[in-house]
Parts: sequence; C-alpha cells; structure tokens
Amino acid sequence: MCGWARALGFTALGAAGVDLASAEPGLRAWLASGFHGGMDYMAAHGMKRARPAELLPGTVSVLTARMDYLPLGTPANWQVLERARLQLPDEAVISLYARGRDYHKVLRSRLQKLAGRIAEEIGPFGHRVFTDSAPVLEAELAARSGQGWRGKHTLVLAREGGSMFFLGEIYVDLALPFTPPVAARCGGCTACIEACPTRAIVAPYRLDARRCISYLSIEHAGPIPLALRPLMGNHVYGCDDCQLVCPWNKYARRSALPDFDTRAGMSDLPLAHALSWSEPEFLRRTEGSPLRRIGHPRWLRNVAVAAGNALAHLPAGNTHAAALRQALAARLEHPSPLVREHAQWALGQGRAGV
Repeated sequence: MCGWARALGFTALGAAGVDLASAEPGLRAWLASGFHGGMDYMAAHGMKRARPAELLPGTVSVLTARMDYLPLGTPANWQVLERARLQLPDEAVISLYARGRDYHKVLRSRLQKLAGRIAEEIGPFGHRVFTDSAPVLEAELAARSGQGWRGKHTLVLAREGGSMFFLGEIYVDLALPFTPPVAARCGGCTACIEACPTRAIVAPYRLDARRCISYLSIEHAGPIPLALRPLMGNHVYGCDDCQLVCPWNKYARRSALPDFDTRAGMSDLPLAHALSWSEPEFLRRTEGSPLRRIGHPRWLRNVAVAAGNALAHLPAGNTHAAALRQALAARLEHPSPLVREHAQWALGQGRAGV
C-alpha cells in the first residue's frame, strides 16, 4: 500500500484507530476558551471531530497520508530567503503552501485514486477521503499513526521532513494494523513561540486562532482588529513564521509534483500591484489557487493592512511609498466598507510615518 501511495506523490502512509476519546478534553477546553474565533463550524460540530465513527458510520480505521509541498526547485537556504522577504515592507508575502495549486484539489484527487487502487486489490470497501474539509482531527490522527509529533506550534513535525507537508485521511471500514506513534523531539526549543508576531501561541501546544495571522488573513471575515494590524507586517495570505525558524525544517522535502510549483505573480509581488487587481483580474490570477476562497474584498483588506505597515516604515519621499498611497487612495471609493475602512486606516499609517 505504501508503494501505491508513493507513486501518487505521498511521502508516507499510516493507520490509526478511531478511539480518540483522550483528545476530547483538550478539544473541549480549546473551544470553551474561544480560541476558534469566528470558525463557528468547529463549535457546531462539537465532539464529532474526535469521533470518526460518528462522522462516517462504519469507520473502523483511518488511513493517514502525508504530502510534501515545497516546490522542487526550492534552494537549501529557503528558510533564510523567506525570512528576508519579511524585511521587504513593499512586498506582499503569501504563505508557501498557497503559491501553487489548491492543495484540497490535489490531495482529494490522489486520495481517491489511492482508495481505488486498494479496491482493485481487495474489492469494494466503505470509505471516504478528507483533506482539511470536514470535522476531522487531522493532526491528532497523523501523530497517532506515526506521521510525526505535535510541535509546540501545534503543527505536525516529522524527523525526516519538518512540517512543510499537507495531511489527508481515508476513513475506512477495514480493520487495519495501526502504525505506532513516534517520540516528540522538540525538547526545550521554543523558537516557534518566540517567532510568532502576534503571540498567537499562548503556551506550548496551545494556539489562540484569534491572534494567528493565518486565521486573520484567511478565515476571519470582518475587519482585522486594530491592535493586530501593525503586527501582521507584509503577510497578505497565511503565515509561515513559526515554520521558518523551526530547526527541523532544514529536513523539509521537495515535492515532485508540479502542482505546488510557485505560480507567476505569487512571489516577489509588489503591494501596490496587488492593490491594483480588479475583481476579474483577482479571479483570473487565483483560478485553481487557495487564494480564491477569501474573495476579492478580503484580499484587498489584507493587502491594505500590509500597505499601511509599509507606509509606517518607508521614508515619506520613497517611490514605493508614493505608489502605495496612490493605490490605497484608489480604493477609498470601493463598494465594500471593509475595503474602504482598511484603505483609510492604511493611509493614516502613512501620515503617521511622514
């Protein structure tokens, strides 16, 4: 089975049971703390997330799959280069995983093919594939099946692959032998906690999504809280900061799939240019991309925040600052009040920096 998975681009395959009762207290406490923010669906699903057999009746085991996503041509010093991007105030930074094709489409298709290959071998069986698309405790299942251990940033870390990978699952009605978990290897390291710009990692293994830049720029639908805007820097979609400092990511593997290669315009993107995208242009550029899901107004909201942070740091006479002011001014009459308010705020940051 592992050979079939590798042929489809997966790095590793594991199997876990469906008894996740020991994970329920932590999930319940996380929800009670409100750390899920506006992701109301997480509270609505309740403990179903920790009960695979309730989500898909008849489920006996869960196959877990891992797929690396760093582009094939990623240089050895990629962590250094990506950290350097964060020091370029007029550049829009998109999370690494989102610069290629939407991973939901890639993983779902390949998990279905893997399930089909298994069916060819053993005959029809009950199953359903998932990849970040249903109430599934992905990281918990991955850790239980030996895909890696939970890092202090709550992501799964693999000794031979860091954390730069996607996870997917196949719920099956087959009694499979479980793969054993691996030992945690974070030790006393707290680099990820210290690197978080918004202090969203409130304690080891505990994340307040309401402060997380990935949540704010992707899941959050309303205005970005004023106190957090300056902390977002030039992030416009997602955030990799906790992964960029993780020592284990020196072992992150490159994907052999062209799907995750960086698309034109998804890196080295000037903020002023990103602000100029009309909705048709946004839709054209993000076709088949995970960026499409936030829609054009939230894209402009995110870019406006980054532009305001840039104006607060760039000298008043800087040509990039002038271009940003012009691009922001053009959004002051946007139909969306969300866009207008963030553009106005951003211009105010520029005045403060003059």
